Amino acid sequence: MKQTRYYLFLLFIGVQLRGQTSTIKNKKSLFITPEVLIGKTMEANTDFPKTKLQTSFFVSMGMHSKGSDEQWAIELGYPKTGVSLGVTNFGNTEKIGFAYTIMPFVEVGLFKKYSERWNFNIAMGASYLDTKYDPDTNPFNRAITTDINWSFRSFLYYDIVKRQKIDWRIGLGYTHFSNGHTRLPNQGLNSFLLSLSSQIGNNPEHINDKDTKQNVTKKKSSEYYFSFRTGIGQNVLSRIFNDKKEVYSTALSMGKIINRTYKFGVGGYYRFYEHYYDHINDNKELISEQVPHFRKYPYRYATNFGFFVTSELLLGHVGIEFDLGFNIYKPFYKIDWQLSQGEFYNDKYTKLGELDWYYNVKRTISSRLGIKYYLFNTYKSPVNNFFLAAHINANLGQADFSEFGVGYVYRFR
Repeated sequence: MKQTRYYLFLLFIGVQLRGQTSTIKNKKSLFITPEVLIGKTMEANTDFPKTKLQTSFFVSMGMHSKGSDEQWAIELGYPKTGVSLGVTNFGNTEKIGFAYTIMPFVEVGLFKKYSERWNFNIAMGASYLDTKYDPDTNPFNRAITTDINWSFRSFLYYDIVKRQKIDWRIGLGYTHFSNGHTRLPNQGLNSFLLSLSSQIGNNPEHINDKDTKQNVTKKKSSEYYFSFRTGIGQNVLSRIFNDKKEVYSTALSMGKIINRTYKFGVGGYYRFYEHYYDHINDNKELISEQVPHFRKYPYRYATNFGFFVTSELLLGHVGIEFDLGFNIYKPFYKIDWQLSQGEFYNDKYTKLGELDWYYNVKRTISSRLGIKYYLFNTYKSPVNNFFLAAHINANLGQADFSEFGVGYVYRFR
């Protein structure tokens, strides 16, 4: 499992190498976008290192889907897709350092009825950060504690100058970096940025040849599906119990795929946490004091199951998924919360996390966000399909564990 984080890079690269190849009609659809960003890194914790202006440089390579006959492109108003590569200086090279990022992206037009100049870009991927928390040499940067981290960005762009070969754009957006609860502390790095970029390449709006002419219409369709997935993840329990251990998960779901693009469903999940199991077996302090009966059935009390609703955007070989769940059974989370939210000194807890209303909400609500890569193009409605996936799982909005998984989808004709 130690190598899972490196597999994420292969997954994201694979997404771009094959995920959208069917939309490449010719080289006229390709573009490259150099981008300069400036902004501010937000303080992640008390006494966080002081920062100057944050600066970033990104190069995005992608394609226009205009002229494509794939249903997802038609449904989404012919978005742009591609991959972004970037370097970020957070404004303090000694204590926060640099981030080197790769992120697949999707960009859709906004307010198209009134203007062709507004676009919304969302991207999710992975980053290598060269400076992180160290209790001795860098104790006040509690934002990042691992080399490899999840990265996310969302930007609103406006085309100030539009030409056949180049568009000049300004943008405003947000970026986030964190490790998905694979090591603590993990406050994450959040930034708000301004952008200046130029999108270089043939603009389909100025091309009138047969390769880019839109002569297709939306096709309504509805299919039912059944899906199975299994995965292995990693997380830590608290700042004191900070070694990575595995989380094993399985889920079943079923629902409907609309217009070969929008996937909605319901399902159930089961998870087993190694950290929970070992903590019970080792009869740690809170186990003996609060829940000694856990020791009789450690496997049972280290599990979690519940129900969820799922939504997914299907983009050919690629799927972007978000789940919202309801925990029916997660008995160990009471101990988890007290440890993870507690205060300590010299590896001894001085105060435990309070079991308040916020604890009750996080114990109940789960969420999941990630990206899938399908073996067969979802636009072609294959009866049998398989996928690889990378997800971050959370208790409400707080990261629980990062996961790498595989799955199967059956479509009822």
